[in-house]
Amino acid sequence: MSTTQSERLRELLEPLVSSQGLDLEEIAVDSVGRKRVLRVVVDSDTGADLDQIADVSRALSAKLDETNAMGEAAYDLEVGTPGAERELTEHRHYVRAVDRLVKFQLGEGGELVARIMTVDDEGVDLEVPGVKGRKATSRRLAFGDIAKARVQVEFNRKDKKDMKEEEEA
Repeated sequence: MSTTQSERLRELLEPLVSSQGLDLEEIAVDSVGRKRVLRVVVDSDTGADLDQIADVSRALSAKLDETNAMGEAAYDLEVGTPGAERELTEHRHYVRAVDRLVKFQLGEGGELVARIMTVDDEGVDLEVPGVKGRKATSRRLAFGDIAKARVQVEFNRKDKKDMKEEEEA
């Protein structure tokens, strides 16, 4: 049996989130001044749009009111997605990050910034960007060798369509 409030809330809310076609990624209950805030993070393989977030927010709110799981004190419910620089902790997170630039903290020490090309059950195939005009290289990284991984924001990355147009010109 679960003991923490977050675990109890996860048991209550996860089936509801799943029924909406989303994964429950995180639950946190924080105190902000005199108020409590319940933060729920959801995602899916195709992402979650604003309509899905609104639908799941209404469903969670109704369930919480019905069960009184947050108690009598006032609280705010915030439902959102993981954000641009999400930490990768589950296999599905790596799958969702294919073609994204990721900063890896390696178990042996050191770090690596590379683009995830493919993911399987054992690890990830990466494209390591070349430095100072050198070509990119490929590298395989087993999940056991990864201490931490976080998606990086890219502001000036050209999409595949732009790159193809440049090659044809």
